[in-house]
Amino acid sequence: MLAASPSLRRLSSSSSVRSLRRVLQHPSTPPPAAPPPLPPLRTLTRALLPHLAAAHRFSTASFSSSAPSRLGECGGARGAPEIPEEVEVEDEAGALVRHDTDAYAAVELALDSVVKVFTVSSSPNYFLPWQNKAQRESMGSGFVIPGRRIVTNAHVVADHTFVLVRKHGSPTKYKAEVLAIGHECDLALLTVESEEFWDGVNSLELGDIPFLQEAVAVVGYPQGGDNISVTKGVVSRVEPTQYAHGATQLMAIQIDAAINPGNSGGPAIMGDKVAGVAFQNLSGAENIGYIIPVPVIKRFISGVEESGKYSGFCTLGVSCQATENIQLRECFGMQPDMTGVLVSRINPLSDAYKILKKDDILLEFDGVPIANDGTVPFRNRERITFDHLVSMKKPGETAVLKVLRDGKEQELSVILSCSL
Repeated sequence: MLAASPSLRRLSSSSSVRSLRRVLQHPSTPPPAAPPPLPPLRTLTRALLPHLAAAHRFSTASFSSSAPSRLGECGGARGAPEIPEEVEVEDEAGALVRHDTDAYAAVELALDSVVKVFTVSSSPNYFLPWQNKAQRESMGSGFVIPGRRIVTNAHVVADHTFVLVRKHGSPTKYKAEVLAIGHECDLALLTVESEEFWDGVNSLELGDIPFLQEAVAVVGYPQGGDNISVTKGVVSRVEPTQYAHGATQLMAIQIDAAINPGNSGGPAIMGDKVAGVAFQNLSGAENIGYIIPVPVIKRFISGVEESGKYSGFCTLGVSCQATENIQLRECFGMQPDMTGVLVSRINPLSDAYKILKKDDILLEFDGVPIANDGTVPFRNRERITFDHLVSMKKPGETAVLKVLRDGKEQELSVILSCSL
């Protein structure tokens, strides 16, 4: 890789000493005028609500205190506080206007769910295998899901010696235990034994893959401060991407919200549900961050619930070549209406080694046609590589492949195994 090419960076934040510069006024400069008195805190809070709302909709309808709260859809340790769907705010003229607070309610729910993760780790020393490297401290983010579990990134707690978590608005750190860690998908599950920690904590529900240009809010504890941070952006792209921590190719969502070291493990909120987990950005580029989508998170969690440990993601065990070249298609007897990819190499340890052959043409995977460039249909006029369909299978499941071999179509069944 060229030195000038951009690279993916993981986003856990290591603790370091940062120097601050004080700017001194020149003695001859007259002192500035006294600032005007600040308005009451209640007025400031009301003025900030419109900026936290997802849409600036104004209404003059009468306020109804019995309006249902959308926070009731998310389960947790206790019910979320009731927040009205509209809030009165004073404008410049002193008149009262009303603003929708759906987005504000979603952020409020996240504040009671997102935690700061403190990790002390000691990584192996590969030059001196009989000892580990010196301990180092790092920080990341995480959020609570049902079942008294905390989701964070694998690189946040990798090679951990011990892990502490702290709730928003609390000065106390609680010892956490790592339940499962998947380096391949860069996800980890934590839990806290202390009952005091779970008092007042809400859990977040997992949503679905957002569409392009949908707004998301990333909540976490990035570098530059100690308190919680909320940044907002839109979905720019959805496609399989290389995960920097595990060097694997899994689905990821690209967003333009600011994601910095320390944001790792924090949720990306869309509406009142989680759209993904922040985990890396692209160095050398502007406003390109990545979040782990919900299907990958659910696949990781379901594997841990079924087997009690991380079970890995499936792979077909083959390397494929695109068949966009007309002469290549004619050489292997593909008809003009046929689409597929050429099998160029098969892993001898996979089940496909016994069933597939080199120079087979993969036409379909579980009934889904494969294009000549190796992509399959995905949502509304979007396409992704068919590897995503393979990775969403569970280890031991059977996949039905339609192949073209020696000019004849055949249907074959392959048992998928994990890539670990």
